[in-house]
Amino acid sequence: MRRKLMRGARLSQRLMLLQKMKNKFGDENTERASLLQATETASRRNLRLLKDIDAAEEAFQTKLIPHPQPSMLSLETRYWASVEEHIPKWELFLLGRAPYPIGAENQNEQQRQFESPLKGLRLDPCTVIDLPRKV
Repeated sequence: MRRKLMRGARLSQRLMLLQKMKNKFGDENTERASLLQATETASRRNLRLLKDIDAAEEAFQTKLIPHPQPSMLSLETRYWASVEEHIPKWELFLLGRAPYPIGAENQNEQQRQFESPLKGLRLDPCTVIDLPRKV
């Protein structure tokens, strides 16, 4: 009889342990399923956010670079025409076959204007003259 009681106690302990294990695995499976669902939801949300960010970035870029005005296009066209016109002069200068191309015409003219009031005068080094002042 004692054996039967012991056997019954062991059997009930086994049943309790089995039930606890089922509950534990059931809880873990539920937790895994919940975690998997949360991961899928987060992935879908992140994908939507990335699409929204891309759309916002594209809209921002189109607003940032407006269509150029005709006056700006004209200015750009004239600029590049001027560059193309001066390329041969710069090419010769860079090859060492010509003087510095920018300002050479203006430099000669400025020197002539600066020298013109004194050009015809031959003075001794100690002679002082009063030139008319421009007001």
